[in-house]
Amino acid sequence: MRVESFLSDSAGRFSEKTALVAGEKRLTFAELDGLSDRLAAGLAAHGVRRDDRVLILLDNSWEAAVAIFGVLKAGATFSPINPSTKSDKLAFIAANCQARTIITHSRFAQVVVEAQADGAPLSLIVSAGQPIMLPGAVLLTELLEGVFPPVAHGGIDSDLAMLIYTSGSTGRPKGVMMSHRNIEAAAGSITTYLENTADDIILNVLPLAFDYGLYQLLMAVKVGATLVLEKSFAFPAAIFETMRRERVTGLPLVPTMAAMILNMKDLEPGSFPDLRYVTNTAAALPPAHIERLRMLLPGTTIFSMYGLTECKRCTYLPPSRLDDRPGSVGIAIPNTEAFVVDDMGQQVPPGIVGQLVIRGPHVMQGYWENPEATAKALRPGPKPWEKVLYTGDLFYADAEGFLYFVGRSDDIIKTRGEKVAPKEVEAVLSACPGIVEAVVVGKPDPVLGHAIHAIVVRGNPALSEREVIRHCAQHLEDFMVPKSVEFRDSLPKTDTGKVSRRLAAESLEKS
Repeated sequence: MRVESFLSDSAGRFSEKTALVAGEKRLTFAELDGLSDRLAAGLAAHGVRRDDRVLILLDNSWEAAVAIFGVLKAGATFSPINPSTKSDKLAFIAANCQARTIITHSRFAQVVVEAQADGAPLSLIVSAGQPIMLPGAVLLTELLEGVFPPVAHGGIDSDLAMLIYTSGSTGRPKGVMMSHRNIEAAAGSITTYLENTADDIILNVLPLAFDYGLYQLLMAVKVGATLVLEKSFAFPAAIFETMRRERVTGLPLVPTMAAMILNMKDLEPGSFPDLRYVTNTAAALPPAHIERLRMLLPGTTIFSMYGLTECKRCTYLPPSRLDDRPGSVGIAIPNTEAFVVDDMGQQVPPGIVGQLVIRGPHVMQGYWENPEATAKALRPGPKPWEKVLYTGDLFYADAEGFLYFVGRSDDIIKTRGEKVAPKEVEAVLSACPGIVEAVVVGKPDPVLGHAIHAIVVRGNPALSEREVIRHCAQHLEDFMVPKSVEFRDSLPKTDTGKVSRRLAAESLEKS
């Protein structure tokens, strides 16, 4: 099954049911299906072909939902881009996957213009909002209101549906290739253990450019549920009012949101009587937070989960085991195997730390045009015909097979549910006037999972922490900006004279 059939099937079953609520805009399944059909036809008329890569640079909006399904219906592959992405990164992604089309909003026009100047090969720019003054730019409304021949792309479910970029250890983002079959397997597994039905009303504040947020849309459309789409969790009181008004039954969280909810003084048990379940992934929720959420949300089922972009979801903790396994990320999701191996790829006994390996139909196809990284992540599995995913994360299992996250075997820092490559932040720090050397580490944080912490040697003693953070904010996506800056006379180095991130992190722990 191809992913766009999620929408056409649900439109056939639930034609007049509300599919999407985005601010004042409400779309039925028939309306969402029709808009995406027209967009697909418009894209095809403007040269988009099967397997082309189309970037989607939009915040959470009805246009983003239409764009995702419109691209798929055109037979192309969509690549969601975080709205806070800077022009140089956008240019790299566009050039890396040879994307010639971008669907965006006019408020991101300057980023697109600068990316074009940096070499992005974009020849078709579809703009929601106002026109963008670039060659090849058209308005989204022109495609939605135009009369174009319907699309017959002839694609199959082993085609690429999505190319989602995630930070790599080199500092350059890697394009995770997910086929239609991969996405269907992941969505089917997750909706099975969450017991999603068409009666669910799911509220999503997570960016659609973040796979946790994206799958809220894909899974809701798959089962015929209603998705209430909000741009952020910046104003919790307003979100809570929306939840009550829309009678929300499902709420995906990250730890930052959970901490904000628990700090709200006016919330009482029973405040959300319709809320059936809460999910958490990205970083693990502290057991104390889980317990407080259970007290605040009586009758609401809490799912603690673990996953990564390369396979979407790996494990979940059955809610019935929250009491006796509060520190565990659970067991493999349905139709998946998860096991821990040593450096030789052999499974280890319970209690022994090793690398987590995932086997299942939701495992990615590899990294776009990056055979070296692909070979490291996808390796021969227990069966001679398959490849399995080596996550790079350290785990151990207990005697019952429940899994426990220990740490990451590479340098990637996970903060706010996003992966940050220290080298990318260090490159920006090194360009800051007055900084001689810099190293970036993750500092444990109960809300963010890890906070980005910069340790720098400054040549200008007048350089302040605020100036360093301001410089980073001008050149990095918001989740990559250091939360704190520490000034030192020198950085720890290896015997060969290289700055050692490991020693820097260890010195942080001892301080």
